[in-house]
Amino acid sequence: MPRAAKQLEWCTVRLGEDTNWWVVEVSDDVHWDVDGLSIVDPRQISHILDLLEPLQEYKLDQDLFDTAFIPFRIQRNLGDGLIRLTRSQETFADADEPLFGLPNIVDDENSPYADFINHITKIRVNMLNDLIDFEQKLTIDEVEDDIREEENNNFIEGRAVHLFNEVTNILDYVPAGWELDDDDSASKSDGEEDFEDLPEIEEEDTSEISKDESLKWDEEDDDEDKDDTYEGPPPDDDDDDDIGSDEEDEDK
Repeated sequence: MPRAAKQLEWCTVRLGEDTNWWVVEVSDDVHWDVDGLSIVDPRQISHILDLLEPLQEYKLDQDLFDTAFIPFRIQRNLGDGLIRLTRSQETFADADEPLFGLPNIVDDENSPYADFINHITKIRVNMLNDLIDFEQKLTIDEVEDDIREEENNNFIEGRAVHLFNEVTNILDYVPAGWELDDDDSASKSDGEEDFEDLPEIEEEDTSEISKDESLKWDEEDDDEDKDDTYEGPPPDDDDDDDIGSDEEDEDK
């Protein structure tokens, strides 16, 4: 994997109808398959880091996160919902600019990203067993089965699973019928998984990412600068004239 990661220098991503970013082209198409390949944007990275924070006291290995995602910076807007990203040498925690995170994968079973997923699943189970008085200890297999069932349903319905949802489904996981007092993402209900609401809010936020002032890219020409300009109807400049006309009518 290190060899493949070094060869990957840039990628082109698009904003999907699900308000998530998906990879459409990479510089190394020999080692990377873009079919269904997703990437997390800066806001999603920030949200994942927030969800990882409570796991620190349960021996979270932060280095696994740093190797699980390859950082990319915005280079330029290509138009039509596409942007070009280039590799960044900065880390997500210390970056001076917004960074996207591409999962560092070789295959589904053997990759730094897969190691990260396995690790946070184990840590989440340890935390839940520590905070909730289950009759029987929660197991990793039970958590994986619950999450896999949801992912399989999405697959059957023809919906690709974005890696942001894959990660947050683990970090927000609470068994049905239970809740954590300090976990706003989970609530006790009759089998309803209310913890899914938080990722949905984040996904709505990411739909505005191209309009965010904090996300800048190098424009190739002046025409591209017009992409973010206001294209709505011009302000109504006749309001003052109408007021003046009304006053003249009253004087008459």
